[in-house]
This record gives sequence, structure tokens and C-alpha cells, in this order.
Amino acid sequence: MARIAVHGFGRIGRSTMKAAFKGNLWSPVSVSDIRDIPTLAAIFEVDSNYGRWHEPVKGTDTGFSIGGRDILYFDAMKELPDWKGLGIDLVIDCTGRATTRAGAQAHLDRGAKRVLVSAPSKSREDADVFLLPGINLEEFDPEKHKIVSMASCTTNALAPVVKVVMENFGIKYGLFSTVHAYTNTQSLTDQPMKDRRDSWAAAENLIPSSSGAARALSFIWPNLKITGKAYRIPVRTVSIAELNLLTEKPVTAEAVNNAFREAASKAPLKGVMDVLEEEWASSRILGDPHSSVVDLPLTQVQGDLLSVAAWYDNEMGYATRLAETAARIAG
Repeated sequence: MARIAVHGFGRIGRSTMKAAFKGNLWSPVSVSDIRDIPTLAAIFEVDSNYGRWHEPVKGTDTGFSIGGRDILYFDAMKELPDWKGLGIDLVIDCTGRATTRAGAQAHLDRGAKRVLVSAPSKSREDADVFLLPGINLEEFDPEKHKIVSMASCTTNALAPVVKVVMENFGIKYGLFSTVHAYTNTQSLTDQPMKDRRDSWAAAENLIPSSSGAARALSFIWPNLKITGKAYRIPVRTVSIAELNLLTEKPVTAEAVNNAFREAASKAPLKGVMDVLEEEWASSRILGDPHSSVVDLPLTQVQGDLLSVAAWYDNEMGYATRLAETAARIAG
């Protein structure tokens, strides 16, 4: 089995490791972060969004023991671990700090064979390839692609919808809005933040925000003419994206929904995209492992203007794809 390390043990790092355990995909050689072992073990065991982990979890002198799996821990406060000495094939960087080539290259300089960045790299030049499960994983070249970006949760939610509509009806251009759970870039209380709108309490406000998903989608489809924005809302996880698209071919809601049903039932989108036939609220999506869950009753058509809505658990859906992609490219 490939030797994988998780660097950054925050929301996505912990969820990715849980997804790997659930799918029996891999167990990391090591975890690295800047916090103490007992606290990290505790917040892995008991999660505010997903409840208590079903296996025994405890901190040890050298790291963690989780369900009988022994995992080394390294304090990354001073320097990155010696990936070469550990024989690491792949580092999954979940810190949010490897979005530039220099940040990701640091792992390669320490001996890792490859880096998987759990965030959208800032530009095409900051990663060797942008890979989206269900969309373009077949483009992975192990000889050329040492720094791999898997973009964002919103990009992974939008991409299956774009793929289905584009291949069946064509897209002239479009706009999207994502109604997104709050994240750690925001504050719990009013205080000055780098992004001015983030200066108001996350759990008390609807906060307009930017979205880098359109830029990341353009790395996959250079001619795609879609842009959009986000609204952060007071929920812990689960988001919904609405795409309003002007199609090249005439559409009906029934034809569009049938296209989504068919695409969700077979490769390459089976397991990546799902559909909802009935009317639900966001709690239905909590913990759902799909990147995108299209809400078919919300599909609307006005002339050539198509409106589609897709749910996604912005933590667990994305983390599941990250765990699967790591297993695929680590070797």
C-alpha cells in the first residue's frame, strides 16, 4: 500500500482521514499539524458535525492510535517532516497554504514524491494539473504531475452539473450562486478581518463572499463562460449551488432531469454525483459522500434559460473525493 501523509489536521484533514478509513482506502503513515496530540485526538473522536467516531481513539507518545491503527505525529511548527526519511509517496496538504507552487514545492524538496493540494491553486502555473473526480482523472500523468490541485468543494459540486448540461445541451454562458456554510476564514464575533464582509459574526449574518470556483472550472474547460459568487450562511456544513445557464439547444426540465438521472447511474459520475427525486432540506445532505446532489424538483426552464440546483456537504463530500483521489494517484 502507498505511504501517505496528512499535513494539516483541520476540518478537511480529519474528514479525509475518516473517509479513507470508511472506504478502507489507506491509513496514513503520519499526521502533521501545529497543535498538541491530546486535543487533536479529542476533536477527531468527537465531531460537532458528524458525531462520535465509532472506533477507540487515543493519543500516544508518538502520535495516535485509531481503531488499532498506529499513526505518527509530527509538530510542523518549526519545519516540515522528513518525507524522504519516512518514505512518503504522497502528502495531502490540507493547510490551505500550498496553493502557490512554492508552498507545494516545499513538500517535494523534503522528499515527498507527490503533493495533493486540498484547495484551488492560485493559478494554472501553481499546480502541474487540476484533477476533478468524475471529470478528468484520466488525465493524470504520474511522470509529469507532481503537484496536483483538487480545487474546492464548490468546484467539485459544480463540475458534474456543468459536464452533464454541456454534453447534452451546450452552454453559452451562465451565472452561479452558492449558499455556503460558514468556514474558518470567518469570525464568530464582529472584528476587523482581511475581507471586510467577513468582519461580522459568521453565525449571525448572511455574508456575501467571492468564489474561486469559476476560475478553477476554466482550468478544466478553458472556453467555459461561467462566473459566480457565494453567500455564507449560519449553518455548520452543507451548501447548495444554483446554476443559471443559457443553453445552446432547446431544453425542458424533464429532459434535463433525465440527463442527470442517467449520468448519476453510470461511470464516470456514478458515486460522484447523485440526484434527489423528492423535496428535502439541507439535513438530508449532512454526511453525504457525493460531490454533488442535484435537486431535481428545483430544475426550472424559461425559454433557453435553465436553472439547476445542487446540494453538497462541503466538508464530507469533498473529503471523500480527496481520499479516493489520494488512493488513486499515490502509487
